[in-house]
Amino acid sequence: MPARPRAVTVGEGLAVLVAQPGPLEDSRSFDRGAGGAEANVAAVLTQLGVETAWISRVGDDGFGRYLVRHLAERGVDVSAVAVDATRPTAVYVKERGGGSGGPTDLAAGASRMLYYRTGSAASALSPVDLGAATTLLEGCELVHFTGITTALSESATALTETLVDMPRGGRLVSFDLNYRPALWDRREVDAAEVLARHVRGCDVVFLGSDEAEAVFGTGDPDSLRALFPQPRHLVVKNDAHAVIGFLGSDRVEVPALALTVTERIGAGDAFAGGYLAALLQSRPHEQLLRFGHLCAAAALTGVGDGAELPPLPLVESLAAISAADWAALRYPAAVTENVGS
Repeated sequence: MPARPRAVTVGEGLAVLVAQPGPLEDSRSFDRGAGGAEANVAAVLTQLGVETAWISRVGDDGFGRYLVRHLAERGVDVSAVAVDATRPTAVYVKERGGGSGGPTDLAAGASRMLYYRTGSAASALSPVDLGAATTLLEGCELVHFTGITTALSESATALTETLVDMPRGGRLVSFDLNYRPALWDRREVDAAEVLARHVRGCDVVFLGSDEAEAVFGTGDPDSLRALFPQPRHLVVKNDAHAVIGFLGSDRVEVPALALTVTERIGAGDAFAGGYLAALLQSRPHEQLLRFGHLCAAAALTGVGDGAELPPLPLVESLAAISAADWAALRYPAAVTENVGS
């Protein structure tokens, strides 16, 4: 029998079509990939040795079958993914700049995401999907979801509020703000009110300072901690490439690694996955943040939404180095220099 998952992520997965560089209308072919915040986190957790399940809904179509297979191949338990016979799997297209200077071309290295998720199978997520996954939820140690999921629909908000309100029994609930204004613009609810309830009701919370500024009126870590004293773990990522982590009254700041960015998509999900894996492995507070940074660095220097991580023993050793060595670390050179040593 497979091991019972220690972690469960809940949310939408998307098929990704990556265009060739240049104006989108001129792209003759597309590379296929997989995305979705909670799916990305699940794949990071399994790479770090944490048995993980993903709860979602996909369409009865090739994209849905691809997403389920993609996660299963990465060791994620997909037994609680429902197949919707009437709604399609969500898709997004990644447009990439060719730098030609043309009126519809982006700058070289720039990208833009075009989402096709209205009416998707995952938008029909509801508390019923949790009832079908009772065994997974009752047996796990942590459940993770994001503000993207709760923004999808009224029924999805009911699902996430049910997750927050369920008896914990020692289980942790983790929430990443992931504020997407375009999703909330279609809803007749106060996004800030819904998201604040989720922040206050969860045990582990990840906030981008820019997103927090847009939703709550401040991106300052200490002000956010004063506004939200409830989560035991409050992690604030800022534009200065540092992360401030609050664990109860303990406050730790850890700088990001020096690197050259290839692509930013998926870095926040990778950070959350690294942090949560280290938390489930009972690592010290500073190492929770370092695990997050190392996983985010893998996403930032790779291609595609999903981070391909170094071996766990290497991540462990790098997370445990001195502060001076950490400040001098450059990614991915630190990985290539240490693999096989």
